[in-house]
Amino acid sequence: MSNINNKDSLCKSSYYYDLPQELIAQQPIEPRDSSRLLVFCRKNGKIEDKHFYDIVDFLDKGDVLVVNNTRVLPARLFGYKDTGAKIEVLLQKCIDLKRWEVIARPFKRLKEGTEIHFSEKLSAVVVCKDEYGQCEIEFSYSGAFEERLLEVGQVPLPPYIHEKLKNKERYQTVYAKVEGSSAAPTAGLHFTKQLLEKIKAKGVDVVEVLLHVGLGTFRPVKEESILSHQMHSEYIEMSDENAAKLNKAKQEGRRIIAVGTTSVRVLESCVDEQGKITAAKKETKIFIYPSYKFKVVDGLITNFHLPESTLIMLVSAFAGYDQTMNIYAHAVKDHYRFFSFGDAMFIY
Repeated sequence: MSNINNKDSLCKSSYYYDLPQELIAQQPIEPRDSSRLLVFCRKNGKIEDKHFYDIVDFLDKGDVLVVNNTRVLPARLFGYKDTGAKIEVLLQKCIDLKRWEVIARPFKRLKEGTEIHFSEKLSAVVVCKDEYGQCEIEFSYSGAFEERLLEVGQVPLPPYIHEKLKNKERYQTVYAKVEGSSAAPTAGLHFTKQLLEKIKAKGVDVVEVLLHVGLGTFRPVKEESILSHQMHSEYIEMSDENAAKLNKAKQEGRRIIAVGTTSVRVLESCVDEQGKITAAKKETKIFIYPSYKFKVVDGLITNFHLPESTLIMLVSAFAGYDQTMNIYAHAVKDHYRFFSFGDAMFIY
C-alpha cells in the first residue's frame, strides 16, 4: 500500500486511511468470540482470515497471555447549572476521593466555581480549567460515591457509536475487576470465560495487569509531527507476583502476548533497560511509535483503531509501518468491522 521511510512514519498524516462509515461497528457481535480475527505473521508477512475463537490455535503451551483487568465506570454524567443550562461531564481520572479530572461540555460556559447538579444527592464544583478542554471538579454527595455514580452515570460509549447498547456488560471484559476506566480495553471484549478456560487448558498462563483507560488515550494527535504529541498520564499496576512470572517466562524463552494496547503500555512501562520487569503502582505517559524497541511483548491481540491515532502508531511500531497499513487495507477491502465493537487482529 505504501513505501514510506522512517522520517515519514513520524508524520500524523502517514497514518490516515479511508474507512467507509458502514464498517464502524455499532453493536457487539454475539457470542463475543465469534468476531473475526485477522492473523499476521511478522516473520513471513502472511495474513490469514479467521474467527476469534481460532486464537487458541495460534497460542502455544508456555505462552503468557497478559490482560488488563480494569472495569469501566458509568463515567458519563448529565447535570445542570443553577441557571438551568445542561452540562455533560465525562469522568477521566480520579485525583482523590472527591476530585476528578473531567471533560465537560459545553466547556466555554463553565467557569471556576460553577456548581453542577446531577441529582439531589450528587453535585460538583468546577475547581479549575486547562487549555485542552479539561476541568477538575470536586464532588459533594451523601452516602457512598460509587452508589451515587451508579444512580446517575451512564456507560461512556465512544462518539462514533450511535446506537444504544442493549446490555451494559458488553462494554466490560469478562475479567473486569477494578473500577476506574473511562473506556473499555476493547481487545479483551472478544474473550468469553469458556474461551479463556480452553486457553488455560492448553498450558497458557493468563496474567492480569491494570491500566485505567482515560479519555486522553483517544485524544487526537493535532500536530503533524507526532513527536510533538503529549500523552495523557494513566494509572497502572503490576504486582510482584506477576512481575516474577513474566521475568521467568522471558528467561525461559516463552512468549508474552499482550491483549490490547493498554497491556502493552503496562508491560513496556514496567521494564528497565536490561529487560527486567518490576512491580509498579504509578502513572505512565509512554508513547509508542515506529522505531520503539519492544523489551517485553512478543505478540499482540488488538482491535482496528482510528486513523491518525496513537493506537495505530503503537501497532505500526510492533508490526512495521508498511505492514500495518497493508493489514488495514486488507481489513477494509474484506469488510472487517472496526473500532470498539469491531473485529480483532493477532500479530505475532
